Amino acid sequence: MSAPMQEPTFLILASLAEQALHGYGVIQAVAKLSDNRVKLPPGTLYGALERLTGQGLVAADREEVTDGRLRRYYRLTDEGAEVLSHEARRLSSNAEAAMAGLRRGGRTGLAHG
Repeated sequence: MSAPMQEPTFLILASLAEQALHGYGVIQAVAKLSDNRVKLPPGTLYGALERLTGQGLVAADREEVTDGRLRRYYRLTDEGAEVLSHEARRLSSNAEAAMAGLRRGGRTGLAHG
């Protein structure tokens, strides 16, 4: 991925950084990571997981039956971890540059609006 990543994609990959999760677990983790700003509808999530699987960034980990329903768990691949790490560094660098500009402009004490 050479273009900047969309926030929902970044959050899906970030949600899988620690452990494999099933779809609903990813939805919950994305909401938590984004402080409830990003709420993924199931259709959007599963479309993204299919795309990310096709790109080799995510892989199916295992399946289990819970309450009579099949749950498929997804995990971050090594390539997915590299892409996530690169994107996290890019975002961090951009944020640092923005904060440095604000400091140079004497705007560090602005209230959040």
